[in-house]
Amino acid sequence: MPRELARVLGLRDLILIVVGTVIGSGIFLVPSDVLAHAQQDVGWALLVWAGGGVLSLLGALTYGELGAMEPDAGGIYVYMRKAFGPLVAFLYGWAMFFVIASGSIATLAVAFGTRYLPQLVKIGPLESKLAALLVIAAVTWVNIRGTRRGATVQNVATAIKVGALLLLSVGLLAVGRGLGGSDVKLFAAPMTTTLLSSAGIGLIGVLWAYEGWQYVTFSAGETVDPQRTFPRGIVVGTALLIGIYLLANVGYIAALGPGGVVASKRVAADAAGSLFGVGLGTIVTLPILVSIFGAANGLVLTTPRLFYAMARDGLFFRRLAEVHPRFGTPAVAVGVSAAWAAVLAASGTFEQLYRFVVFTSWIFFALGAAAVFVYRRRFPDAPRPFRTPGYPVTPALFILAAAAIVANTLAAQPRQALVGLGIVATGVPAFAVWKRFSGRVAA
Repeated sequence: MPRELARVLGLRDLILIVVGTVIGSGIFLVPSDVLAHAQQDVGWALLVWAGGGVLSLLGALTYGELGAMEPDAGGIYVYMRKAFGPLVAFLYGWAMFFVIASGSIATLAVAFGTRYLPQLVKIGPLESKLAALLVIAAVTWVNIRGTRRGATVQNVATAIKVGALLLLSVGLLAVGRGLGGSDVKLFAAPMTTTLLSSAGIGLIGVLWAYEGWQYVTFSAGETVDPQRTFPRGIVVGTALLIGIYLLANVGYIAALGPGGVVASKRVAADAAGSLFGVGLGTIVTLPILVSIFGAANGLVLTTPRLFYAMARDGLFFRRLAEVHPRFGTPAVAVGVSAAWAAVLAASGTFEQLYRFVVFTSWIFFALGAAAVFVYRRRFPDAPRPFRTPGYPVTPALFILAAAAIVANTLAAQPRQALVGLGIVATGVPAFAVWKRFSGRVAA
């Protein structure tokens, strides 16, 4: 029988895992696109950022209850398996392994090697690709060697990038004059169907920037006193993100003005360079690299626990359920999932797949949140160390908002959405084959 994972993560670790996994490259890239979709109206753009944060917080409050009840490795997968059966849970794990989690790691690694590292050193395309693979190799090695080591790297990287982002934002606000310009509009654009639909597309980018708070659920099985610690960690971490992101966006606008933000492809570096000189704009690249590295580390620290749980239940390769006898980590799950991410990063095929399938993750997030209703009905007397505030409104709002995101994507980008659903649907025959040859499927 495989050994159990050791409980070594405390409250600070969980908070920093949430913040560090989420803050990758999104806050340095997405603000331009969001402001453009909001018709360069600062008020609407900030509302979209706040709305994405509140939506994430509603989900965090819901998952806080589930994680306290089910403090086991696998998180959302465990909730869906128990509430809706193994097929739904398998489809989530299938999409996570082959596209969503692996594609996220590949995206971060390629951004590190091809978009930001060349700003500091002169390297060619081959060296950039090798740098991306080295990032994946480094975080894999750290997280195979120990969960505590992975968490320590995460804590240090998060402290560096959050500190740098806060200092930059405050500095931009103190020196910048963009907020006083005549082109700064606060809810001046009329609320039309076109604006709402466009803002909905911008919200997808915002949610990508917030992407990752859910992954801490996979590490509940390694949390100390999880009934108390887990819900506090996921909620506090998500709430901190809202404040950090709003402050950063206001800082960018203060430095560049709305038009400058929309025109920028590297908004953080451009904002710093415009006020403090090109040299500082280049130096800003350093904490961005740390940020990307930390986010990749956070994904490798958390997502393999999902594949470990699937293998333990007989829904994936059995060896992925093994716990390293010395390091106490799901070393095979970490190594295999990282190897697939490296294949995607090296080939570049992940980019189109990732864009196709990322919206489908919100279908699974909604199903994971809906599990709280099933738990309340089936297990009314079960101990609940943490109860979702505002239940049933809180999870219902999260589910409705997630459904609206999926519906808006289907309407605005039908081909992309249908291809994404098709990729996930390939997991149905895979599940049938697995069920037939594995000999058992956990209920």
